Amino acid sequence: MATGQLSFSVSTAQQALPVEAVQVVITKVSEGQVVYDQTLITDEDGNTPAIDLEAPDKALSLDPGYEGYPYEVYDVQFRKEGYVPAEVRDIQIFADTLAVQVIEMIPNATDNYTGPRQVSTVPQHHLTCECPCFSTAPAEKNVENRILQVPVIPTNITVHLGRPNNSSAENLTVPFKYYIKNVASSEIYPTWPENALRANIYCQISLALNRVYTEWYRSKGYNFQITNSTQYDQYFVKNRNIFDNISRIVDEIFNVYIRKNNREEPFYAEYCDGRQVTNCPGLKQWGTVNLANQGYSPIQILRYYYGSGVALYESNNIRDIPQSYPGTPLRVGSTGTNVAIIQNQLNRIRRNYPSIPLINPVDGVFGPSTEAAVKAFQRSFKLTQDGIVGKGTWYQISYIYVAVKKLAELGSEGEDVDVPDTPPSSVLKEGDTGVGVQAIQYMLRVASQFFAEIPDVNIDGIFGPITKNAVKSFQSYFGLIPDGIVGHATWQQMIDIYKQVEPDVPDGGCGCKPYPGTPLRQGSTGTSVSDLQFYLNAIGVVNTLIPQLTVDGIFGPATTQAVRVFQQLFGLDVDGIVGPATWAEVCNQFCNLPAKPPCPPYPGGVYRRGSTGNAVRNIQFMLNVIALNYPQVGRVTVDGIFGAATEASVRTFQQLFGLTVDGAVGQATWTRMCQVYATV
Repeated sequence: MATGQLSFSVSTAQQALPVEAVQVVITKVSEGQVVYDQTLITDEDGNTPAIDLEAPDKALSLDPGYEGYPYEVYDVQFRKEGYVPAEVRDIQIFADTLAVQVIEMIPNATDNYTGPRQVSTVPQHHLTCECPCFSTAPAEKNVENRILQVPVIPTNITVHLGRPNNSSAENLTVPFKYYIKNVASSEIYPTWPENALRANIYCQISLALNRVYTEWYRSKGYNFQITNSTQYDQYFVKNRNIFDNISRIVDEIFNVYIRKNNREEPFYAEYCDGRQVTNCPGLKQWGTVNLANQGYSPIQILRYYYGSGVALYESNNIRDIPQSYPGTPLRVGSTGTNVAIIQNQLNRIRRNYPSIPLINPVDGVFGPSTEAAVKAFQRSFKLTQDGIVGKGTWYQISYIYVAVKKLAELGSEGEDVDVPDTPPSSVLKEGDTGVGVQAIQYMLRVASQFFAEIPDVNIDGIFGPITKNAVKSFQSYFGLIPDGIVGHATWQQMIDIYKQVEPDVPDGGCGCKPYPGTPLRQGSTGTSVSDLQFYLNAIGVVNTLIPQLTVDGIFGPATTQAVRVFQQLFGLDVDGIVGPATWAEVCNQFCNLPAKPPCPPYPGGVYRRGSTGNAVRNIQFMLNVIALNYPQVGRVTVDGIFGAATEASVRTFQQLFGLTVDGAVGQATWTRMCQVYATV
């Protein structure tokens, strides 16, 4: 027997929160006897180390004539107080391959969970079962009838776990990247040559994106984008393990798809296994192994099956992702806005994943502290720990940033919604409006963060078709009559589930004032402009690319420029106007500023123009914080170089606080700076 490896990643709320100290029990039963039993504990990032497990020889998975299972299976249980226990059976382990089991646990703060058991069984691998071939390519639809006029890479995709007309099958909304990783892990062996894996994954991406682009199912009245039936689409398995090498390939190429004859739409790349089914007109999965072993590249393999007219196309039109990958890797020595974007996103993620060190200041300079934070992020999310932000790391940071932001925004949204403790007497249905509908929508929105089976909704107080569909999904999942009407039983179930997961929703409380109601732009004046300027100055203490403003309540060219820089850093439309979206993001960043570190002890010596080093950096940082309350002090660049600007700020500080005005920082000036800094 050979060996493979298995590790675990446990989180909740769509990876927005890791779950620490989960007891992970791995077992294997053979002929009624337990032949393997080991327990692991997750770390603060929700991860475990990889363990070695027995698996069949690798050669078996490379032999198209072998009719057995070229992998071993193990069962795993996940337990932690305050969460619903979970179990995954028949996790597949291949030789010389790392399998990763990602699991989302459901909070259970009330210890009164009434939903389905969290037990999943991974069915046999697609290549070992007698499964039908994939469907023949669909006829082209009229482009004018599409909602999507250009191809888009979705953040999430909704998968119907059955045939299209099976109304009892559940829908599952999962990240698009995870969907492709899952399909590839379910349909092809991870031990195959890399060029064969890539060729197959390009087909899987293209087929899925074709379904999204043509709205194949939505246009027929279905509320999903693709099925997991191989008679129609691709083989997706709920809660299965994925393979590390496949995961890394998908992270690199998830936004690359096949186009044919220069047509805009993703090519419907039909394929079959090439062993049990050999007469499909497209790619043969087993045949790609032979071609890769002959030295064919992925594009050569695709052209072998689909003709010379196919090409690979990379799209940066990725829905819900604030900024696209800049095209070249970021590493130590890189500078500019893209570096600042990554620094800000990592700082936000670290509030949920504390093993990531703080980057302060956010200055757009990729130095050792940024490299350390990138490596910690890569370790947390099982990426190559090279400290370089390539395409895979960039988009993984972006996806996790979106997830943690969404969870945090639930707390803010909940401040304006009154969730009842007990079911009200009212029955709500499609066509109703008001605060009761808002409460339902908010509870559904919270539930969707923890249950992939429940679709997300907007909180608008209008009970429309989208809300009705979400209610029906909620009812189906929790064993209620799926009529889309919120009566007593549905109210009670929604309230119960909300109470169980609510402690994991962050508190939305913050000192930031509400949006003033009308956009602020150049020429605006008043207290709302003053508030905006103060918030931007506070954010600018950490984000040093944002210029300092005079807090005078006048929205002039300087405020416009500061707003534009802020918008660019945080993925907003760069127009210099503060509407609801920009105000909300300003509040989000202001409320999530890192805690102010304590004043550093006096290091000894006197620091003046020409001095350099960490002590000078501390002086500059304290001056910037002090400038929030005393803007005449003037903010300076935190670069560890005591230049003319730092000297001028020190002189102003000394004059304000009755010290000898010499522009040098000795013990007296340092001590007074610490005293003032502590009051801000």
